[in-house]
Amino acid sequence: MPAKPSPNSVSLYATLPSIDDVLRSETAARLINATGRKRLTEMSRRVVGELRDGLKNGHAQSSKEEMLALAEERLEAIWKKAQSTGIKRVINATGVVIHTNLGRAPLSDAAKKALVESAGYCNTEFDLTTGERGRRGERVETLICESTGAEDAIVVNNCAAAAFFVLTAFAVGREVIISRGELVEIGGEFRIPDVLTRAGVTLKEVGTTNRTRLSDYEQAINERTAMILKVHPSNYRIVGFTASPSLAELTEIAKRNNVVLYEDAGSGALTDLSALGLSDEPVIGNSLAGGADIVTFSGDKLVGGPQAGIIVGKRDHIARLRKDPLYRALRVSKLIYAALEATLEAHLRGRGVEEVPVLQMLAAGCASLQERCRKLVEKLTNTTLKAEIILGNSAVGGGAAPMTQPESPLIALTHPLFSEEELEAKLREAEIPVITRIYSDRVTIDLRTVSKGEELDLLTALQAATNS
Repeated sequence: MPAKPSPNSVSLYATLPSIDDVLRSETAARLINATGRKRLTEMSRRVVGELRDGLKNGHAQSSKEEMLALAEERLEAIWKKAQSTGIKRVINATGVVIHTNLGRAPLSDAAKKALVESAGYCNTEFDLTTGERGRRGERVETLICESTGAEDAIVVNNCAAAAFFVLTAFAVGREVIISRGELVEIGGEFRIPDVLTRAGVTLKEVGTTNRTRLSDYEQAINERTAMILKVHPSNYRIVGFTASPSLAELTEIAKRNNVVLYEDAGSGALTDLSALGLSDEPVIGNSLAGGADIVTFSGDKLVGGPQAGIIVGKRDHIARLRKDPLYRALRVSKLIYAALEATLEAHLRGRGVEEVPVLQMLAAGCASLQERCRKLVEKLTNTTLKAEIILGNSAVGGGAAPMTQPESPLIALTHPLFSEEELEAKLREAEIPVITRIYSDRVTIDLRTVSKGEELDLLTALQAATNS
């Protein structure tokens, strides 16, 4: 028979609430509709277990009422923690336009509407004209070709998948030539050399970090060469004593040696964006016209659409990808097609800067941002926040145009009771979280990445943080 608990241990746990006590509490009654009884019971069991462990480890005892109150606090905290890890809307006040941690490109109104309309039944693979099965993504692929001049196009779930797919389809067991200066690592520890290796190809490095000559490529080509890979260094720049062959020069070598020329263009500029300060980003149509056989780029960066990896190029090459069994594993959902279609339509109408949020933000002028800042600061005069407008810089983000930092007015905030870290945390914990940036020992708000429709919610969060 198990030993009976000693009187001392019975006394130790006498104030511990039961699971039923926690479930009958006011906090549990308030949470049950949101959590469901089963989850609430599991959370209550966890809370009681934590309290029991605390008593066992020598934590100070309290009365039964105090222990129940502590259990309710922990129950609430567990629920809030669970909620904070889920996907929810935030206000991006950092000034980083393509913010990877905040979901990259925000969708246009037309793309959001398309998402909702396609959420039910829709003609994903159904031809409304013939009443027979249609091809998934046909409309989007047509729009991509119109936007880039490509012979054909295909869409997979992100640009990393696109690179892996292309390498797997065209170079397994063979060599891919790449300049050492293009062996990049981008966000999330995604390294081009690792992708090459995982795709089952052999990496053939040429040149040096800062200089790669045309002759380096020519000397590296042999009977095992399948591809020349050119990677656009989106998130860094090497300056000074540098050299690299042009795309036209690489095209000539690739054609002469019957190997595929593949460019990973990264950010996906569909038009010349030099007027927005993005002169270094390759225009996809120019890459194709310059001779690249295949080009890949992201849908959720400068295109301004949903996450997607877009592959464009020669008709025969894209047809080969479409027939590959791996395509089914990498293809996108109806929701991505719908949002991407709406986004591409805006570009083709010549309305990208007016309708696509990423381009709207990059095009915003200092004067208009200054006026918006002034009006918001005026509304904060009755709070304990001290707000002033200072000059700073925004960022393109998403690994695009690292040298482009648009000048922007910033609202710099200080509070008499809170440090900048505490104020930043309070805004981050608001009902609609506001993500800010600490600059010059102050919390700053960059309205470049805050839409006018979000300003009221931003003001509410600022006022709530002041009163807490």
